[in-house]
Amino acid sequence: MTADPALPLDGQRILELAARSMFDLFANASEGMLLVDRDARVVWINDQYKRFLPALGFERAEDFVGHSVKEVVHNTQMDRVIRTGKPILIDLLTNKAGTFVVSRIPLRDEGGQVIGALGIVLFDHPETTLQPLIHKFAALQRDLDDARRELATQRRHKYTLASFIGTSPEATEVKRRARRAATSSSPVLLLGETGTGKELLAHAIHAASSRSNGPLVSVNIAAVPDTLLEAEFFGVAPGAYTGADRKGRDGKFKLADGGTLFLDEIGDMPQSLQAKLLRALQEGEIEPLGSNKVVRFDARVIAATSRDLAQLVREGRFREDLYYRLNVLPIRVPPLRERREDIPALVEVLVEEIASRNASGPLELDTDAMAMLRAQTWRGNTRELRNVLEQAAMRGDSHRIGTTELEAVLRETGIERLPPLPPAPRAPAADAKDLLRPLGEQVAELERQAIQAALAATGGNKLAAARLLGISRAKLYERLDALPEFQTIV
Repeated sequence: MTADPALPLDGQRILELAARSMFDLFANASEGMLLVDRDARVVWINDQYKRFLPALGFERAEDFVGHSVKEVVHNTQMDRVIRTGKPILIDLLTNKAGTFVVSRIPLRDEGGQVIGALGIVLFDHPETTLQPLIHKFAALQRDLDDARRELATQRRHKYTLASFIGTSPEATEVKRRARRAATSSSPVLLLGETGTGKELLAHAIHAASSRSNGPLVSVNIAAVPDTLLEAEFFGVAPGAYTGADRKGRDGKFKLADGGTLFLDEIGDMPQSLQAKLLRALQEGEIEPLGSNKVVRFDARVIAATSRDLAQLVREGRFREDLYYRLNVLPIRVPPLRERREDIPALVEVLVEEIASRNASGPLELDTDAMAMLRAQTWRGNTRELRNVLEQAAMRGDSHRIGTTELEAVLRETGIERLPPLPPAPRAPAADAKDLLRPLGEQVAELERQAIQAALAATGGNKLAAARLLGISRAKLYERLDALPEFQTIV
């Protein structure tokens, strides 16, 4: 032990006695102790330590002492303690003799030089003696692993195509085009009003693509100041400007490498950056701010906008070449007023989410309340519908939402209240004699009527009629060929 010249002689004596007492305490109370010299050779072991020797392959203490500690104790860290001069106060050691909780302390001479190290076996069989602590640690570790997996899953697959609620022809067509887009690596352009589900579809396309195991990185261009967009997209080189991070910062393109980059509100992209964005998309490389080095990246781009990009191009506010680069796989996401038949299913999902978030019982809507919801124009689409439902749910004392709560919310939020839609007219009951005809004949007649109605509703537009019927245009032409009365319009 190193003497402290600042202490009086009595103090030195007390310190020496304390050190000796602590050594004796550990020697008697621990499960074993050993000493090594500055060359990491074992020079002493106590009686408790000797019981480990047979498991380590030694019959006598004389065969163990005098050897390098690394040769006789596998996985030891005693040589590291001597080399660094730093203690390892708590550690787990596993070797042929078992698993132990150990402590390793360097020993120094009067000059402060390391002359050896003391190894203490605090507990053997920690799986028994430390079971409560190990059990708690294992539970915490499992919870942490579960949270990490859940977070990784949410980042990769926040939504799937099943999350786009609806079975209307319009919704079916959107999901069909999204599935097709997922099989390609070309840019996708999502067009639609605010709140129609463009971000949801971007997540769904990524989840269904071959890049689903890669990252999905989103940028809302409208939410980032123009002065920061270039750094946000392309990153910043170390020390690029005063106040910049010394380590630099990766941009969204680099962060999305191997995955998908979602550019929301692309119509708000400032013209000064449109040329750089086009070059990045064409060349697959970027140049961080303040750097003269080119960085390669591999990211699939999905862009979305609620603005009329074609009109912006005509006005000279959006680059035509960038528009054509993004508009490879366009998907128009229809507003709710164009697919009213999907509103009941969408409402059912939304009220379940609201009830779950508020930890309340299941919510139900009256028939009249549902008819009222179907009648509204929903300028804010799903986002507005969710807001109205949430407000209505908070007003009532029961788990039912009626027209009273809805009318109050619509009035206070300034939404024009439209009368409920009348129920769909029922087809007249078929005569029993008509039902006794051959089934194929009846099916053909129903098919004929459906095609006539679709063509009439779309002014003869076959593509639009096929979408209404939920079939492909080729399938519609096939049906028209088989029906003689349509031969003149094919």
